[in-house]
Amino acid sequence: MTKGILCTIDFSEASRQALKWAVQFSKTQGSDLTILYTYRLTKNMTGEVVVWKKMMEEEALQKFAAFENDYLKGAGVKYDFKIEVGFVADRIEDHTQKSEISFLVMDKNMCSQSKDTFDDLMEHMNVPLVIVP
Repeated sequence: MTKGILCTIDFSEASRQALKWAVQFSKTQGSDLTILYTYRLTKNMTGEVVVWKKMMEEEALQKFAAFENDYLKGAGVKYDFKIEVGFVADRIEDHTQKSEISFLVMDKNMCSQSKDTFDDLMEHMNVPLVIVP
């Protein structure tokens, strides 16, 4: 049995494919799956930070419910969904340091959105990275 698998998502079609792949991989490895959605608090947001954060998290939970119905319910995989504020590379690094993670699964679009973020992620990675096309 492999340690846990971490899959980052952004609710795009490409991240759906990454999640689908991560679920199947978790099944074959007998591993738990952690699904991570990160978002940033930006300067141009309007209103109270607490209200905006709550709105972002409620929206993420609603979007995740669709992913959950499509790929996770009845899949036979133990999973956990986490919503966190911050840079994706920082949040991934934190998870790999605090949890027993064997693999990170991402879609290629998340990797290509920001070369700086991807380079930072690669510099601090201590687990294998699976990039799903």
